[in-house]
Amino acid sequence: MDEGLTVAVTGPTGTLGRSVLPLLAGDRRVVRVVGVSRGGAPDDHAPQDGVEYRRGDVQDPPALREAFAGADVVVHLASTIIGTRDATRHHAINVEGSVNVFREAVAAGARRFVHVSSLAAYGFRPDNPIGMDEDQPLRPTDRFFYAREKAETEERLAAEAAQHPEVEVYVLRPSGVAGPHAIGAKAVLPGPLEPIGRALGAIALRRGRLRVPVPLPVPALRLQLVHHDDVGDALVRCIVGAGPPGAYNIAAADVLTLVDLAREAGALALPLPEGALEWPARAVSALPLPPALQWVQAGTVPAVMDTTRAQERLGWQPRYSGLGAWRATLNR
Repeated sequence: MDEGLTVAVTGPTGTLGRSVLPLLAGDRRVVRVVGVSRGGAPDDHAPQDGVEYRRGDVQDPPALREAFAGADVVVHLASTIIGTRDATRHHAINVEGSVNVFREAVAAGARRFVHVSSLAAYGFRPDNPIGMDEDQPLRPTDRFFYAREKAETEERLAAEAAQHPEVEVYVLRPSGVAGPHAIGAKAVLPGPLEPIGRALGAIALRRGRLRVPVPLPVPALRLQLVHHDDVGDALVRCIVGAGPPGAYNIAAADVLTLVDLAREAGALALPLPEGALEWPARAVSALPLPPALQWVQAGTVPAVMDTTRAQERLGWQPRYSGLGAWRATLNR
């Protein structure tokens, strides 16, 4: 493990940035933390000891190089999960922006690069095994921009890294991220499931006053969640080199269903078969949908990962169950 590290983090004001920055600021192995974002220091929370901010956009390589100056480790969290109607725009952020970040990290002399990918990189396919490990091929659904771009980013970064063997590259693939600081319902239940997420959130806010549970038809779709602080812990382990470089699945141990989430929120869940949305979703996904609605792919088939590698090689253990992370989200 390294000591006296300078760490630069893109996307410091997002869900994961707000989890990992305090951990880094309080870690004796880290001497300097630089948050790199388009707006610089955020206005909505007080300055934090040990964290400084620099302006830098993933589409502005010179600004990135300046912001990364002196960094031993660069952590890339910035991305867009909603996309825009202009496909070149979100591709420029998610894919080309990630390549820019890696190249400028190398140019700045960083010796370690940590990238947050996603479960979505595997693709949401009916024949994916339950308990996918990191050797599962990345097979993103062609019509789902986020899955496609996460997989393409990993492929592009692997090609770049092959040209720079001196840089250790870590890739984290989290499941749905939950917790009190998760930004927006989309962080947990994106796309077509967002209305369910909003309904559950509204029910949770009112459940203390409810006299009659609210009935809600919900598909019994299997899924995993992970608390944002547990992802932050995994990030720190990669940052300090607690285990070998490579890809790591990150998720809580328990497998939930949407029915579990609905009931925890206080709804009277009316379970539908797990595949109830599969055929309607296939029909809908064949249409030229805007990016935000392409998340329909994520709500049709179960997506469950195995996290043995992270536990054995990084020494990572989630402190929260998936249900605990969901409860923390509801009770924020």
